[in-house]
Formats: sequence, C-alpha cells, structure tokens
Amino acid sequence: MPAIRVIPCLDVHDGRVVKGVNFENLKDSGDPVELANEYFNQGADELTFLDVSASVEGRNTTLDVVTSCAGEVFIPLTVGGGIRTLDDVDTLLARGADKVSVGSMGVEEPELLNRISAVHGSQVLVISLDLKRADTRSGFGVTTHGGRNLTDLDAFEWVAEVQDRGAGELLINSIDTDGTRSGFDLELIERIRGVSSVPIIASGGAGTVAHFVEAAKAGADAVLAASVFHEKLLSIGEVKAAMQEAGLEVR
Repeated sequence: MPAIRVIPCLDVHDGRVVKGVNFENLKDSGDPVELANEYFNQGADELTFLDVSASVEGRNTTLDVVTSCAGEVFIPLTVGGGIRTLDDVDTLLARGADKVSVGSMGVEEPELLNRISAVHGSQVLVISLDLKRADTRSGFGVTTHGGRNLTDLDAFEWVAEVQDRGAGELLINSIDTDGTRSGFDLELIERIRGVSSVPIIASGGAGTVAHFVEAAKAGADAVLAASVFHEKLLSIGEVKAAMQEAGLEVR
C-alpha cells in the first residue's frame, strides 16, 4: 500500500481562505499564499486549492492567487473551481497547477472529462465529488455548485462513470460531515473503496488525529482537511505521527 498523503485544503472566496460547516456560513481563515507556505514548511504532501464560489458565480478560478501559491510550494498543487473548458485546464497548468479538480462541470458536461484525460493524462484529472445522503439507489447523491444543488445522479453510478472517462483520483467530499469535526464518513469511504480502481482522497469531518487514522484504515489513499489546520488545532506533523503510530506508512 502506498504511503498515505496528508493534504491541506485552501477553500478560497474573493482571494481569502474561508471555511464553513456543511458548505455554509463561510468564515475568513487567512491569506492563501501565507497558508500555502506554512503548510509546505510543515511537511504537507500536496496542497489543494478550491475556488468555492467560481462555479456558483459562473467565473474562472482566481489565477493570480494560483500563481502566487505555486510560487511558494514545491509539492503537487491541485486547483479546482470554475473549470469549464479544456482551455481553462491549459491555463491552470501553465500557471503552476499540477492537477485540476473538476466537479460541477463534469456533471453538466461529462465529455469534458474525456477531453482532459486524453490531452493531459489521467494523472492530471481529479474528480471532486460533493456527496450527501439522499434518496438514491445507493443512499448517496451527487451535488453541484458547492453543494447547493442535489442532482438525480447516484453517487456510485457516477463514480463508475468518471473512472470510465479517465479520472485519475477521486476527491470524496462528504457534505454531511463537512466542517463538523465529528470524523470522516467512514461508510462512504469504505463503499467507494470497494468500487474504485483509482486513489481516493477523503474529505469532510476531520476533528482529531484519530479521525485521519480511521479514514486511512477505511480505504483512503490520502486525507484532506481545512479548518483543523487553519485554526492550528492540529499540525500536519501530528497527523503523520498518529498514522505512523497506527502502523500506517506516511511520507
């Protein structure tokens, strides 16, 4: 089993890092470039930058912030939010992104996923899945536009489809646990692990170091969190130490 990656997430709105609960009531958490630099120095394995209002507002990701962050960190940088065309992907990669995270637009225009993986390779394509419990066959539904719109897609049918279209990784965001600090949605992780042939990044609900360990043992290849790192409740080093103590390999 590969080493578990620890990934801080910068949810950016109007050039500032924000964090809410269940994707709502966003509060300011700081400057994205300063935080990116801090997490790089703490030993983060990767960094994820999500422009949380780009899809809702129908605009592209804030490019100057991406460029500045890329200049501060020398670890893989994944950028998402407002990606609507192959040109958007080209631009982000040129500005310093290593991977792109596609969520809402993948649902609206699935062929975009095929084009991205065909041109840039599946290793560049991360599918952002904002999932919540819903009245679907699996009991989990797919949402778009920052969790605001619940589609009629079944989460597990969509997972199968995006893999067929060239997904390189799945970023599993649990809206039910997001920002609650009550732990990752272990049932969701375990069930997606059972049907996924690509790496899974678990997101939503981290509150203690034990939660990261649980998510990794449930099948996550990487663990992602935001507020516990932004508010300095936990450090990346503490998370890695806990996983090592539990017998998990970390970088």
